Order: sequence, then structure tokens, then C-alpha cells
Amino acid sequence: MKRPSIDPAEIAVVGHALHSVAAEMGAALRRTAFSPNIKERRDYSSAVFTGEGDLIAMGDDMPVHLGSMPMSVSAALEAMRFAPGDVALLNDPYRGGTHLPDLTMVAPVFLKGRARPAFYVANRAHHADVGGMHPGSMGPCREIAQEGIRIPPVKLMHAGKMDAQVLAILLANVRTPAEREGDLMAQMGACRIGIARMQELVERFGFERLGRGVGAMLDGSERVMRGVLARLPAGEWRAEDFLDDDGVRLGRIGIRVAVRNDPAKKRAVVDFTGTDAQVAGNINAVYAITWSAVFYVFRCLLPADALATAGLMRPVRVIAPEGTVVNAVSPAAVAGGNVETSQRIVDTLLLALAQAIPERIPAASAGTMNNLTIGGIDTRYGSGRGLPYTYYETIAGGLGGSPQADGASGHHAHMTNSLNTPVEALEYAYPFRMVRYAIRKNSGGAGLHRGGDGLVREIELLGDAQVTLLADRRETRPWGLAGGEAGEPGVSNVIRNGREETLPGKCTRELRAGNRLRIESPGGGGWGRAKPD
Repeated sequence: MKRPSIDPAEIAVVGHALHSVAAEMGAALRRTAFSPNIKERRDYSSAVFTGEGDLIAMGDDMPVHLGSMPMSVSAALEAMRFAPGDVALLNDPYRGGTHLPDLTMVAPVFLKGRARPAFYVANRAHHADVGGMHPGSMGPCREIAQEGIRIPPVKLMHAGKMDAQVLAILLANVRTPAEREGDLMAQMGACRIGIARMQELVERFGFERLGRGVGAMLDGSERVMRGVLARLPAGEWRAEDFLDDDGVRLGRIGIRVAVRNDPAKKRAVVDFTGTDAQVAGNINAVYAITWSAVFYVFRCLLPADALATAGLMRPVRVIAPEGTVVNAVSPAAVAGGNVETSQRIVDTLLLALAQAIPERIPAASAGTMNNLTIGGIDTRYGSGRGLPYTYYETIAGGLGGSPQADGASGHHAHMTNSLNTPVEALEYAYPFRMVRYAIRKNSGGAGLHRGGDGLVREIELLGDAQVTLLADRRETRPWGLAGGEAGEPGVSNVIRNGREETLPGKCTRELRAGNRLRIESPGGGGWGRAKPD
């Protein structure tokens, strides 16, 4: 049914008001979180949904979280009936999640006189440990049961009261329960902020008027995407790219995509048929990850002021065959699918679209989040036997050169939008010493527009610890475009007693006090042929 027309200015006002709710939720979460991973690195996301579960606003947060969060909200809505004061918790990758460390909370927004929720608010935060075989819950596992505690949609809050039993089960299965509880309380506080702000918006606009604005936003987002598809050429563009290995078995894993655009119908199909089967290691991506990567890439084609809502993907169909590395089925391990395979899906999609719109697509960026987790006992502060800690970080790399400019150096790219932990915060929170933190000179690919350089980050351990690396682009290189050269691959070394050992991209090692770990992240690919000197 056609909705009545609404003043575009009012749609913009409603859209920005809803965005401000998501942004304030994120700010509240960041201020009150316990862990450096959330407080300093900002590894979290917040969003607002209609009473039917449609995304209507998101913070300027993590693309890998935001594109997949609607599926977690849908899973929560299917699993339970919400009452005022309820808060749902889940992390199951096979029910809309990404990987187990990403814990999602969903809370209803009730209005006076209405029996059903008018809206929902949600946030997702990466917890530095959720149990499993390896500190940080990101190790080279072979099935999801080894990766940590798996939480289906459950109510953590009932009518404003904490479910102590659910919380006790969760905290009993992690290495750092005090930090986990603090971060969970921060997430709940952010949900309360979101509920209050949404109720204030209803008082300001009126429920019917706000609802009309939301409907117009959803339809407007769809029109914007259809307009973009109408301006793309007709055709089919294919590409493939590879992950180095799965961390268990040697051999590259291929991701293959065909992008088909029909400008007359203003529709597109993104088809991953032909992608390799799911693997023994943990780089399997669930469907929510693949859908999220497609959402991100197509959103990059839109005008900068386009509202990010569920309407954007109405004209785009995503085909990802079950049992492949882009739509894994249980009990596959998936920790790396969220952080590494998501990046390669983006790379493959961009390589395909470069055939259609070469004037808009940059060369490949670093293509890996360079995930580093370290766990051990911190004995620095005289606490008897010490306290367990888990450190998690992604390390930035170089951005690809574009048709317009050189790539930036030392940036998080594509599916991650986080920061590196400041040296002061890292050395305060963990028994580490930062030995070196610098730009990795000349690691970007040469070209008319050079690729950005990666980073060098070298850490000395002040106590024994288990170190886990989950990274890629150690064998394959970030590709260049239009004659530009590929970026340098990443390198990871451990230094013991002056001797260096090069580590595989995906591995776990027991290191001793005084050992150093040096991560050199990949540079971005170059764009265009370099002019002769």
C-alpha cells in the first residue's frame, strides 16, 4: 500500500534523530565498559529497529556487526515474547550472530497503552574472552564447541530484574568473569539509554507521525539503492580471491562471486556459487557474515548522506550455498569467518565490481584484521597468585590506492572500524611493554596512486602467556588495480633470546617472559601504473 507523502525535510529530521539514539547508545557503552577492547578500541555497535525487527538506524560503528545484527534481532523475536524491562542476550553464529566473542543484547521499547513493543534497541560488543580452548576465544579450533560458550536467545533481564542463574552460567565459563560482568552491565546500560531516548522521540513526534517517518525512510532507502543499480551497467561480473589457509590444513581457500545487475528492473544478484566448501579450521563464515559484507559493499556505492536502513537491501539478492565457507553449517568453527573471511568476501566483491565501475573501485586494502590474543596471569600488582587476563586486538594495515588518491597508511579497513589500543592503555592494563609501534615503510604497492603502508607493532611479554594469531594475507597479497602493484604480505615473528622465528598466519604458541612478538601488517595494493621517473 502506498504511504502518504512526507516532507523530505521531516524524513531527514527523523532519520538523524534515530541515528543520534544509536550513537548515544554507543557512547554510553564506551564510557562505562571495563575492557580496553571496548573502551579503547571501540569494538562495539548499536542500532535501532522497528517493532517488526527492521533496521532503521545504526551508529557509525563496525560494518561486520551492523549488517548481521538484524538477523540476531530476528532470532530473539522468534524465540521469545518480550515484556517491559526484558533484555535478551545471544551470541549463536547460527542464529544471526557472527562469532562467539560478539555478545548481542536486544531490548524492547514499550509505550503507554500498547501491549506490543513499538521498537527495539540492540547492541553488540566483542568480549575479550568467552571461554573455549584458547584465551581470547579466537584460536585454531575445529568445531564451534571448542571456541567458547554458545548462547541461544535467552532473557538476561526479566521485567527489569537480572536472571542470576543465566549470568552465573556465563561467568563460570570465561577466564575473566569480573571484566565480562562489567562489559555486560555496560551493554545493558546502553540499552536503557536507547529505550529512554526512543520514548522521548515518541513524545516529541507522536507515535503515528514517527511511524510515518520510519516507513518513508525504509522506502526512501530502497529507492536510493534502486537508483544506484539503475545507473550501473547491465551485465555479470565474476571474480575470485583466496584465503591463505584455514589454520589446520595447508592450501588456499577460494571465494568466488558473480554479480549480476539488471538496471531495467533495478535489481542485483550476488551469487557465491562455486565458493569452496567449509573447512576444518575456524575461517568458516555463517550466512549473516556474508550478507553483512554484501550490505557493506553496496552501501559504499551510495551517496554519503543515504540513510542506512533495511530498505537498502530490498533490491539485492544474496545467494550463498549452504556448506560452503561463506555459509557454513553447524558444528563448523567460525571465529575467523567473522574477522578474516568477511574481509576476503569484500575483496572479492570489489574485484568483481571493478570490472563494472573501474573509476570508483580502489585496489585491495590489507585484507586481514591481524587478530592477536594473549592470555596469562598478571602478577604486577601484588595480588598474591595474580589475576588472569585476556588481551584481544586487531592491528591496522594499509588501504588500497584509489582512482583518486594514494591509500592511507595504518588504517582499519572495510569490515572493521576499530582502533588500535593506545600504548599507554595497553601497558597499564596488561603485563606487556610496547617495544616498537611504527609505519611499515614501503609495504604499500607501487602505482600511479600507491597503496598505503601497514604497521609494525612489537610487544614484549612481562610474564609467561599463551599467544594466538589469527591473520591472513601472509601468502596471498593485496591486489593492485589498473596496473598497480600488489601490497606486501604480512609477517609475524616471535623473538626468543635474540633468535627470530616466523609464525604461520594462524597459530597458537606458549611464550615466556622476555619473549617479543612482532606483527608487520600488509600494505594496500596500488592503483594505476606508476609514472616512470
